[in-house]
Amino acid sequence: MLDVEITPAQFELIRQADGNALLLDVREPWEIAAASIPGSLNIVMGDIPLQAHTALDPDQPVVVVCHHGMRSLSVAMWLRREGFEKAQSLAGGIDQYSREIDPSIPLY
Repeated sequence: MLDVEITPAQFELIRQADGNALLLDVREPWEIAAASIPGSLNIVMGDIPLQAHTALDPDQPVVVVCHHGMRSLSVAMWLRREGFEKAQSLAGGIDQYSREIDPSIPLY
């Protein structure tokens, strides 16, 4: 089974290799407006229980991102309990991703 967390570097390798992983951003709309990773799907954390089973494919790898990695870890764990076995949390969130991978993404 996959680790529940994935580092920004690991995620970037997967993203460049096959592009199959869905990046699920669970932050609030104002946070998305401040900074986002291109190509991500935004579903606010509170809406995940209502939308996960219709918006997400349980067979697709899903990498969940938030600001620092706490909300995304919670959502990834919930998704796994709901049968999304390939769900992972982006460790350190968009903040760490910006610092390590893409400095053009603003810090907030």
